[in-house]
Amino acid sequence: MPKKIYLTLLKEQKERGVYFSSTLSPYRFESSDTTRHEITNKEYQEDYNKAEEKESRLKDDSFFNSSHFKFNIIRT
Repeated sequence: MPKKIYLTLLKEQKERGVYFSSTLSPYRFESSDTTRHEITNKEYQEDYNKAEEKESRLKDDSFFNSSHFKFNIIRT
């Protein structure tokens, strides 16, 4: 089961209007070979139900219990 690591948003994410991001990683940090999924303030304003569903799915990393991903890096 991937361990959740909670961090603050990066400066560039704040500038782009991101309010939530999730990155599955085999490492305790984000790297160039990981994919970051983000939710922006604009997405939230357009359809907050859809944005909250997406956030919930990104937090639920149970699907990856048997994968090589050891960490879910969540930024808010």
